[in-house]
Amino acid sequence: MPFARPTPQQLRDRLAADLEAALPGADARTRRTVEGVLVRAVAGAAYDLYGYLDWMSQQIHVTSCDDDLLLDRHASLWGLARVPAAAASGAIAVTGAAGAVLPAGIELRRSDDARYATVADVTLDGTGAGAGRVTASAAGAAGDAAIGTTLQLVTPVAGIATSVTVADDGSGQGLSGGADLESTGSLRARILERVQQPPHGGAAFDYHAWTLAVPGVTRAWVLPLWLGPGTVGVTFCVDGASYGPAPSSIDVAAVQAALDAVRPVTAACTMFAPTLDAIAFTIGVQPNTAAVQAAVTAALADFFRREAAPGGTIYLSRLSAEIAAVNGEYRHKLVAPAADIVAAPGHLAVPGAITWTVYP
Repeated sequence: MPFARPTPQQLRDRLAADLEAALPGADARTRRTVEGVLVRAVAGAAYDLYGYLDWMSQQIHVTSCDDDLLLDRHASLWGLARVPAAAASGAIAVTGAAGAVLPAGIELRRSDDARYATVADVTLDGTGAGAGRVTASAAGAAGDAAIGTTLQLVTPVAGIATSVTVADDGSGQGLSGGADLESTGSLRARILERVQQPPHGGAAFDYHAWTLAVPGVTRAWVLPLWLGPGTVGVTFCVDGASYGPAPSSIDVAAVQAALDAVRPVTAACTMFAPTLDAIAFTIGVQPNTAAVQAAVTAALADFFRREAAPGGTIYLSRLSAEIAAVNGEYRHKLVAPAADIVAAPGHLAVPGAITWTVYP
């Protein structure tokens, strides 16, 4: 049977009974007696110790461990480690005098004081234009920046304009690839996956585990025989990126390199970004307030993140149940879509625009 942690009152009663039994005539239940003070002090200390033991018992198991350091130790026993944060990088456009050089290592700052550094020397051409690359000084998703973002030189360089612009990296993204340190929940899920699905030298779940171990990757799907016998397709999402959930070409290249280093030599692995299909909604909800609309919008985003998969199906019955469970919703009618959402292979359904209507 489970152990029931005693309450402070139960501890005081037990101690008082023991003290009165040991010292006949003692009054251990009155607040202002010496015995009563001792009982309360010892009971409080014992209650804290019971709490600490209760917390420690939770740390023994991966499913309940909530201490980052202890969970990292659990992971190390299975050969896993928390996925580190990654720094964003990308292309910049530089202007100035013809032939001027922007040296490597020059620091630049964004308007919110995020710092970047040039990767290599940038020599301007005869028109006074040049292209280079920068890397964020601090790792994390906050280092991502859209095309057109202005960066200022912290220290002026002769012949170089004091501001540079984030340019297209070749895949329609600006500065990308930044990722935060893996969360405790994500690490716990990977440990459980490793325990329940030990490596099989190239099984589908091996590719899934390898992909999730790359910084920034939050969801992944493995597609056996994607291009025929001997081939494997892998697609993934980077939900934490500013440009997510679809990964950039830099993200795809990073995951491809990571998998090429561990996959079986006989398997041809194709890594690609899923094609996002935005699903438009028309919903009648009551009460039709801004708070309920915001709650429904958040619930749909969470539902699609959990349920959507390339080539998978989103069932309207489950979608409607998700809306019905929203706090504050009394009744609703899902007008559109009118049928289950079926994604094509390589396509991933994501929530699109929502049109709110009066509940009929």
